[in-house]
Amino acid sequence: MALFGGSKSLAGLDIGSSSIKVVQLKETGKGYRLTNLGVRPLPQEVIVDGAIMDAGVISDTLREMVKDVKLKGKDVAVSVSGHSVIIKKIKVQEMTEDELERNLPFEAEQYVPFDASEVNMDFVILGGAGGDGKMDVLLVVVKKDVINDLTTVVRDAGLNPVVVDVDAFALENMYETNYVLAPEEVVALVNVGASTTNINIIRDGISIFTRDISVGGNQFTEAIQKQLQVSFEEAEQLKKGRAAGDKGPEEVQSILGVISDNLGQEIQRSLDFFNSSNPDIQISRVALCGGGSSVPGLVQTIEQRLGTQAEIVNPLESISYNRKKFDESYIEEVGPMLGIGVGLAIRKAFDR
Repeated sequence: MALFGGSKSLAGLDIGSSSIKVVQLKETGKGYRLTNLGVRPLPQEVIVDGAIMDAGVISDTLREMVKDVKLKGKDVAVSVSGHSVIIKKIKVQEMTEDELERNLPFEAEQYVPFDASEVNMDFVILGGAGGDGKMDVLLVVVKKDVINDLTTVVRDAGLNPVVVDVDAFALENMYETNYVLAPEEVVALVNVGASTTNINIIRDGISIFTRDISVGGNQFTEAIQKQLQVSFEEAEQLKKGRAAGDKGPEEVQSILGVISDNLGQEIQRSLDFFNSSNPDIQISRVALCGGGSSVPGLVQTIEQRLGTQAEIVNPLESISYNRKKFDESYIEEVGPMLGIGVGLAIRKAFDR
């Protein structure tokens, strides 16, 4: 299966460590329209550090959700992230796409710490050669066992995984569908998931840096649980700025502040690493989404730490929907979580 892999529309299926999201869109003359949406929580420890620990629970949850939302069609796009994914911009001798496909294992050998038999590889040619006869290529490598584990649980739920994408690229698709980028504008897209935060820096519609960091919304929940001695469910409510039991949102402000600063520090390290290699490129803003992005005060903390404008983006900003079918308050609540799902739902089978 190709990593980027279709011409017909697919449902976007985002299987995260805390929930499953499915998004179905219809392309119209005026843009995209939301036709189906489902979000279902997953129990703790079902997915740990990106590894599937209980495939049966995921397949059962997915099967029930597909039935509940009456999903049309079985073809879906899914995505991967984490330490088993390598994304690297490389230079190779100028050649045709067919030639590069044949030579890819050889060209990638120096960049991949795994045996070629253990991975799936794909690529996108970014630009033609300059005077040196070389061209820029975006190389993507994913361990086969990660893809196999993911596609197996999807098939066990009765669905057909046609495309395997990468979280960071799905995020980019979502952003460019909803927002207009000025020429040469550089934006850092940051998706704060439950256990992983995806970073993708884009310029002129091209990804120029990606990184996944192992910090996310769960760190907020765990800190609240530990310090206030409350349940996971209560901590989740408090994290979202709601009262839970005899505890109020004001009691978690300092806890949220500490974890927000930790997350901001990790994001800053990634951006500093990017800046050290690209001193002439200035990031104009940070665009945040993901369930963890709505933690009270997080945007302000990141903005202050980075010294760069930060904002929460809406994955459904330019996507219409029937307000008789979808409750506006529900859309507003789950919207920040849908970045990757929307990006996947935009994919077609066999496009790049």
